[in-house]
Amino acid sequence: MARPRRSRAAEAVAAALLLALSAGCGSRLPESDFERDDRARTPAREEGTPIRVGIITSATSPVGGNAFTGPRDGAKAYFDRLNARGGIDGRQVEVRLCDDGGSGVGNNECVHKLVDEQKVLALVATTALDYAGASRVSRARVPDIGGQPIGAAYDTYPHLYSIYGSNAPRNGRVGWDGKLYGGTEVYRYFKREHGARTAAVVSYNQSASAGYARLIERGLKAEGYRVITEQVDFALPNFRAVAADLKEQGADLVFDAVDTHGNARLCRAMDDVGANVTAKVTNVQNWTSTVPEDYKDSPRCRNALWATGSSRNYEDTGHPAVREFRDATEDLETHSQWQLEGWAAARWFTDAATSCAKTGITRACVDAFVNRSDGYTAGGLLLPVDFGPLAEPPKTSRTCLSVARWQDGKGWVSQGDMNRTCFDVPQVAYEP
Repeated sequence: MARPRRSRAAEAVAAALLLALSAGCGSRLPESDFERDDRARTPAREEGTPIRVGIITSATSPVGGNAFTGPRDGAKAYFDRLNARGGIDGRQVEVRLCDDGGSGVGNNECVHKLVDEQKVLALVATTALDYAGASRVSRARVPDIGGQPIGAAYDTYPHLYSIYGSNAPRNGRVGWDGKLYGGTEVYRYFKREHGARTAAVVSYNQSASAGYARLIERGLKAEGYRVITEQVDFALPNFRAVAADLKEQGADLVFDAVDTHGNARLCRAMDDVGANVTAKVTNVQNWTSTVPEDYKDSPRCRNALWATGSSRNYEDTGHPAVREFRDATEDLETHSQWQLEGWAAARWFTDAATSCAKTGITRACVDAFVNRSDGYTAGGLLLPVDFGPLAEPPKTSRTCLSVARWQDGKGWVSQGDMNRTCFDVPQVAYEP
């Protein structure tokens, strides 16, 4: 099946890795605590009354900092601008925020508060470290639009719509028989466009980190790379020894299964020993304007940073949809790709609600619009997405990707057209 969108394996597993490498997030509240069934009910809306949406974010979490707030900030900026321009069919969008603290308990509480008590029409740009309340959202038939697929919820439940789309059956069971599939397009890109043949994968001696590293290794080997595996102690990592070995073995690319702090230390060690590579490859979570601060001690490695994803580079202000996003967020201290994706999620909800204005803006109407999305791009911000379920897992897929590299003085520089950087690649199975 030809479907020009970015495989989500790297993003989903990398985010799950952050969870596993951080402190414990607490247990989930039993779902029986929230058994009252409001599935078919959407609160009656009088003409001119606000349209209420919810945004659940792990704003405070064991990962720390502002790791998960980008989508929230982008979505809120979109709704602020929309309201300033009159809202949807003359109705303002009332945004209700909920911080779940990065725990399953907190997430269930947010779902209960927004869905059961405040009766939001939809959730938008959900970014939850532990989406424990996902099944409750699905049972209530509340459309969750443009969420970040940190776990497997968006490939498990109906009415939940990842920002990247999904072809999984979404029948209450994860993927296909408990497995998800990710493509090898990132590895194919560097092989075809930059002649890369040797790739290193750096991980901690910790189960989640090692598991993610094995996924990367399988994908690289499927593309014919010589793979160098490097593992460091989680408590006392010796990144300098890793960097020296990367230099000696002539690695073209470096992928990692370590946290942001570890990445910065690895880059510093690579600069210290003179390990120069074609690309130090990262993902959409680290596609931010904070690179100069995060990698301040490693200028060579910093300028070898590449990011891949499935949305248009937030620096590409020559594109009208990106320019609108940047104009509306010019007061933010930093910018990131996750902010742009949150903005796209809010636009997606708005397009759905606008299409329902004449017949009635209800949960069911909005859900139907998003569910039948076929090639939706949020005005060119996203690679085309769809939610057509496949009975069998894909063996191959035509997959496109957005690519950018960091350059001091220029920021993230787009590398080609994301709608034309496409490959027919095998799909590698993994268990989330």
